[in-house]
Amino acid sequence: MQIVRYAVGGVRHYGELESGDARIVRFQGDPFTGLSPTGHVDEVGDVVLLPPVEKPRIFGFAYNYASHVDETDREIPDVPVCFMKPSTAVVGPGDPIVYPADGEIVHFEGELVVVIGKEARHVKPSEAHEYILGYTCGNDVSDRVVQRRESAFGTLLIGKGQDTFAPLGPVIATGLDSSDLSLTTRVNGTVVQAASTADLLLPVPGIIAYLSRYLTLLPGDVIMTGTPSGVGPIRPGDEVEVEIEGIGVLRNPVVAENR
Repeated sequence: MQIVRYAVGGVRHYGELESGDARIVRFQGDPFTGLSPTGHVDEVGDVVLLPPVEKPRIFGFAYNYASHVDETDREIPDVPVCFMKPSTAVVGPGDPIVYPADGEIVHFEGELVVVIGKEARHVKPSEAHEYILGYTCGNDVSDRVVQRRESAFGTLLIGKGQDTFAPLGPVIATGLDSSDLSLTTRVNGTVVQAASTADLLLPVPGIIAYLSRYLTLLPGDVIMTGTPSGVGPIRPGDEVEVEIEGIGVLRNPVVAENR
């Protein structure tokens, strides 16, 4: 099932994207409390696709692919390296990534994103699938200059948490096996990242077990699982695509901040 969140005439709905990606079967409710069909079908060309989750808590995992650790010239961490992004960082498919007016080096990071479906605490890896609603594509946009300055003092917020720095979408794909999905990132049509989620150092079940050991995960939380090697700069005028097998393509233009 491919769940989409979208707007028609300013009214927001959840629906299921039909095969062929041309029509959406409209639902009542939301995927966290229950969905029921309304009998109405919308044409994709008549709607505005929204971020698949509204104002989520966003958890991120850094250095979770050995290839990315190598390209940053670091050691593989002894413990998972986690951070959070504010909900205001989220944008949806087709929405612009705003390049900060004072930005110097801003990078893309294509990632598999987990969407939590129900409250989770002290979850075993073998049980993690019971708490996952589905998966979506994500781009952990990062201002490297600010990030490095913050990291030197043990913090990580502004470098990764600025408005529009967490594109998500286009759908929540349910029923996927996350153990070996191909992930491809393109900038202006050129492939810059190509990897498999099989290369995650801490796979999705371990991620959920680790987080839920220390805190309660809530329905609608999203977890950015980490990026493989190949990260690089973006500039205004670029277009970034993150494509993940079984989910689709998250496409966002980059625009200059207008102050």
